[in-house]
Amino acid sequence: MREYFSRRRAALRSLLADSGVDALLVTDLLNIRYLTGFTGSNAALLVHGSGDDKTIFCTDGRYQVQSATEVPDLERVLDRASAAKLADLAAEKKLGKTGFESQHVSVEQHEELKVRFDRVELVRTPGLVEQLRLVKDEQEIEALRQACAAADRALEDLVSAGGLRPGRTELDVARDLENRMLGHGSTGPSFDTIVAAGANSAIPHHRPTSAPLVTGGFVKIDFGATVDGYHSDMTRTFVLGKPAAWQEEIYELVQRAQAAGCDAVLPGAEVSEVDKAARGVIVDAGRGEEFGHGLGHGVGLQVHEAPSLATTGVGTLSAGMAVTVEPGVYLPGRGGVRIEDTLVVREGTPELLTLSTKELVVV
Repeated sequence: MREYFSRRRAALRSLLADSGVDALLVTDLLNIRYLTGFTGSNAALLVHGSGDDKTIFCTDGRYQVQSATEVPDLERVLDRASAAKLADLAAEKKLGKTGFESQHVSVEQHEELKVRFDRVELVRTPGLVEQLRLVKDEQEIEALRQACAAADRALEDLVSAGGLRPGRTELDVARDLENRMLGHGSTGPSFDTIVAAGANSAIPHHRPTSAPLVTGGFVKIDFGATVDGYHSDMTRTFVLGKPAAWQEEIYELVQRAQAAGCDAVLPGAEVSEVDKAARGVIVDAGRGEEFGHGLGHGVGLQVHEAPSLATTGVGTLSAGMAVTVEPGVYLPGRGGVRIEDTLVVREGTPELLTLSTKELVVV
């Protein structure tokens, strides 16, 4: 089980050589988890750029037992000031150029590190671990698959139990769904669950309130589960009672746009072109101004991470990336529809991880 953490650190050492640094001080906790499996709240990691894995892990005494279990394969040091301690060790070992995660370090922390690194050259090296995290390995994909399955099952339970009925509040539904995800193996929601009823469904990131679900209204639910630190993300839109013609129209439009976006999730595809594939369907229908956000984003240890599938997005997709595709049409004061899936980029067709039906469900 520890082999994949070792492989990730080996891949990082290759990036260090390409970046011209002798070591990397890792301080972002998600990056530390990615490289070691550690899940505590205080740690730092000093990754040597040499061929052998001479990585040093530091945490404080609260995590002595936990770190022995989660990080048994690395040299471990205990110190409350974890980053500062490893900075001292870097100087003692005369590591030369040592990179740091400048995108995660505050000005105050940088000033402290500069003092500690008085005998070692400190070099900005932003995004090295994140570059590795773009493409998921099979262990990560399995965790994503399980998180998506927990969300799928919870939604199925909610609907079959009559959880979407007139009179229930948005808050009631959100809490109910989150509890059901826990029952299916989630350690917690990926983010604050969005339940948006009636006219509120036209607000892309509406926060649940005491507003009741009403007959004839949409119910848009954007939610996710977390398994082993990995997040799922899915949106489904329902209608309570017989849908009106305008509701069927915009639902069918979003459904077609979402299918076009999913079909465009291919290795080598420009992220902006994936956005264009879905957005073009909505623009051609004369509703481009009613789709005001990007098409999707990467998902993994963070529910929103690179790459960005948007008109302004830069880069191409690679096999193994996990992304969402979530077009929407929003009519202020009336209602809105969003359909979102989590997918893994594969050779040929993408692997769909969120399997709940995307047909218009009338409850």
